[in-house]
Amino acid sequence: MTTQLLFIGTTELLIIGAIALLLFGGKKLPELMKGLGQGVSSFKKGMNEGTTDDGQRTKGDGQRSKDEGQGTTEGE
Repeated sequence: MTTQLLFIGTTELLIIGAIALLLFGGKKLPELMKGLGQGVSSFKKGMNEGTTDDGQRTKGDGQRSKDEGQGTTEGE
C-alpha cells in the first residue's frame, strides 16, 4: 500500500531530497527542516486560536471595539 502526498510518488520525493541535500548540505538541512516544522506548528496554532470550538471568532480577531475609529482627528 502506498500513500501519495499531493500526488508525489516515492521517486519524486527522493529526487527532491537529493536536490535539497546538494543545495544546502548535510549540516544545514536539519536546521532548515526544524525551522519549517516550527513554522507549520505556529501556523496551525494561529489558525486554531482564531476560532472557538463552536466556530465563533474570539475577541481580537478582526473585530473592532465600539469606540475605535469614532474619535476625532487631530487636524479638526
